[in-house]
Formats: sequence, structure tokens, C-alpha cells
Amino acid sequence: MNPIRILYIDDDDTLCALVRRNLERRGYQVHIAHDGLAGLTRLRAGDIDAVALDHFLGGELGLDLLRVILEEVGHIPVIYVTGSSDTGVAVSALKAGADDYVIKNATSDYVDLLAVALEQGLERARYRREAAEAQEVIRQERDRAELLLTEVNHRVANSLGLVGALVRMQASVTKDKAAVDALQETQMRINAIGSVHRRLYTSARVGQVDFTDYLSSLLSELESSMHDERRPHRVTLDAVALTLTTDKVITVGLIISELVTNSFKYAYEEGDGGEIRVRVIRPEGTRIRITVEDDGRGFADGDPVKGTGLGTKIMSAMASSLDSRIEYDPAYAQGSRAVFEFAVE
Repeated sequence: MNPIRILYIDDDDTLCALVRRNLERRGYQVHIAHDGLAGLTRLRAGDIDAVALDHFLGGELGLDLLRVILEEVGHIPVIYVTGSSDTGVAVSALKAGADDYVIKNATSDYVDLLAVALEQGLERARYRREAAEAQEVIRQERDRAELLLTEVNHRVANSLGLVGALVRMQASVTKDKAAVDALQETQMRINAIGSVHRRLYTSARVGQVDFTDYLSSLLSELESSMHDERRPHRVTLDAVALTLTTDKVITVGLIISELVTNSFKYAYEEGDGGEIRVRVIRPEGTRIRITVEDDGRGFADGDPVKGTGLGTKIMSAMASSLDSRIEYDPAYAQGSRAVFEFAVE
């Protein structure tokens, strides 16, 4: 095992000899430098484990040299040595980055104290080094996990895209209108979930999705897929910037998808174009309120469910998982306005 190498920087020859003799008895290998330039030259040569640095070095101050040492070799423990009774010198050295300080004198007590300070400084340096190595291992494992998760999300998104395409193909060869509508709604639900996973594998934040960006894309896809001569509607979005966890994005996305789909299909007379507006606001610090409204025929709580009713059941279940419920604003007279709120962490 190689000995621990100490660089002792002091312009006092007698004290240098005393320190070298006593520290070498303790198993250290001691290198001496009598001025700042010699000390830096030896440090730059490498293989020094710790430094003991005197405050007065002829015309130099150890504090000036300390800053240079820590800039060049920041990880090395430095014990500041001062003969001054002014504690301000020691405080300045500690603030500048020294590990410890020792009051200098020509007795064996001084060398004993210096040896203890060096041992403690070396131990702290070892802890810092081990902590840095552990952090690097954690970082590498985190990066590996994020890479695997990205790949999983990529494959899930691709698989959901394939399933959606198969459903669309099935709808194109199905004659029954009710079955076609059900298949198209199923495809939209699949797309709503798949869109989340597409964003997850392109996002730098694991498990977090830019909800505003996701919602803009989702509504654009819904408008594009449902827009035709019978339903020439336009969907608009007014939303605050918001990032949500994956599970909340999927849940909220499905609810909004169902509400917008309902407005597309039932709000306006066939052939009449209309606007469907989605708003996302933050009325309180931890609450989000979402409204989906149109200027069509109107819908209120208690009205008969149109279609199969599956969409309503899905929305109710999704809202319940958010500790929320979907309500229709009775004061909204020009069409229908669905409102729901939920809490975010």
C-alpha cells in the first residue's frame, strides 16, 4: 500500500524538519516546499494527498495561495497553519475552503494537532470521494432506467398506434352505423392514451407530461379525425401552462376527449358548423378547472344520454378517480358547458 503523501508549505526550515520527522514516524511521506511557487509546482506534479499550508510565506500570504490550490486541485484537503493569535485569520481560511486550521508553534503538541487535523481532513476527503462515486453510480443507473422507460413508452405508443389503425380499418369495412361510431370512439380513446406515451418518450422529465402541449395535439387530432361536411366544427384551446403526472394526463385527456366528441356529434344540427371551446384555468394554487363548451342545442344534468352511454360511464369513472365529478352549468344558456375540477400535487 502506498504511503499517504503530505505537502508541507512553510518557509521555516527548522519547523519543516520537525514536521517531516514526526509525520514520517506516523507513516506519512512528507514533501517540503518553502514558498508558493515551489508548493504549486509540486502539487501540479501530482500524487499529493493533503496539504499543510503556512499563513506567512516570506512576502506571500497563504490565503492567496490557498485560493489557487483549491481552484486547481479542488478535491484536496488543506490544513491551514498560522502562528497568529488572530482568530480572524483562521476564519478567513475556513471560509476560503480550508478543511481545518492549526495554531503553529515549535513543540511536539503542534505536530500532534497537525497530524490529527490531517487525518480528519483525509477522512473527509475520502467520504467526499466515495459520495461522488456513489452519486455517479446513481446517475448512471438513473440514466439507464430512463433510457429503458423511454424505450417502453416508445413501444407502447407504437403498439397503441397499431391497435388504433386496426380499429380504423375495421370501422372502414363495417356497414352498421352504430358499430362504426363505436369503433371510431374506441379509436379516439386509444389515440388519447397513445399520445401520452408518445410525449413520454420524447420528454426529458420521466413520468411528467407537458399537459398544455399534449392537449393541443389531442384536440387537433380530434378535430382532424371528426371534421367533415356533416360536422364542420372548430375546436379551440385556452390553457395555462401546466405539467402533470402521466396517470392524471391520461385520465383528464380521456374525459376531455369524450366531452369534445360528444359536442362534435350532438351539439349542432347536421351540416351546421360550430365552435367547441376547451379552457384550462387554475383558480387556486392546487386546483385545476376544465370547461368544455359549445353554442349548440344545450345539455343539462338529467338529460337523456345519447348513444350507447359508454362514454358517460367512462367519464364518470375517470372523474371519480380524480375525486371529482362532471357537472353541466345550468346558467350557460347559449349551448352546453361541462365543468370539472381536480387537485394537482
